[in-house]
Amino acid sequence: MADTSIDVAALKRRMGRIGVWSGTLGGEPAAFEREAAAEIESLGFGTLWFGEAPHGKEALVHASILLGATRRMLIATGIANIWARDATAASNGANALAEAFDGRFVLGLGVSHAPAVSMRGHDYRKPVSVMRDYLDAMDATEYAAPLPAPAPRLLAALRARMLELAARRAQGAHPYFVTPEHTARARAALGPDPVLAPEQTVVLDTDPQRARQTARRFMSLYLSLPNYVNNLRELGWEDRDVADGGSDALVDAIVAWGDPETIIERVRAHHDAGADHVCVQALADTPRDMLEHLRVLARSGLTAT
Repeated sequence: MADTSIDVAALKRRMGRIGVWSGTLGGEPAAFEREAAAEIESLGFGTLWFGEAPHGKEALVHASILLGATRRMLIATGIANIWARDATAASNGANALAEAFDGRFVLGLGVSHAPAVSMRGHDYRKPVSVMRDYLDAMDATEYAAPLPAPAPRLLAALRARMLELAARRAQGAHPYFVTPEHTARARAALGPDPVLAPEQTVVLDTDPQRARQTARRFMSLYLSLPNYVNNLRELGWEDRDVADGGSDALVDAIVAWGDPETIIERVRAHHDAGADHVCVQALADTPRDMLEHLRVLARSGLTAT
């Protein structure tokens, strides 16, 4: 069962309605990341999410860099790969960060994808079973250091069985590469109480051809991964939609592009579908450009959505 000592309603309030998801900040020097995280906090975003790649910063160390640069904002892994560290290390590391930084760390966990797992020398196995075993081992870990409250955990979950596991064994779910229609399905699977924090990719560009070209460059990796493609098929998308970089309809469904008002409307659609928190990933040529796009969106009212 999920840790009942964690106040999920309070966690939702601390996360805020809107966060930022970044896959590019981790490739920058730590000094730049610290400055960027502090500015993202000052813009009013409630949570800063980041991914973990085989050749990037280790997730818990990365979180400590960002936590040290901020004062109120939550920092969340989106996600920490369970194949990158054993369950004892994940549990102890997450709890150390929770204690050291006033409960501002959220541990997002995921099973990743076969190519990334094999790159680490492991064999990719049944995702739900592997995640369940990992959570069992985390729960069996005894933490001897001071701990006012354990770190909340969310699971990267797309389809019914992982969403059900997220509802029973974590504080909620963090779906990635999804649509508001998926958010509605995820809320139904989770029930009313667990956290539902989907990621929404955005392109601040009103030129259709250019915006879709940017979106397709981003989507190409994910459309090569069976976990995401199978989820899209379950939502009703056909083979022709996922081929050749994605149909215009699929691109427009996954990536919100246009002016700030159009992007804010897509975020509202996730909230209307049952999301508690939406983490916005702004695609841009450089991390500095990404920050400028976040400034524009914040000034346009995104953080008040």
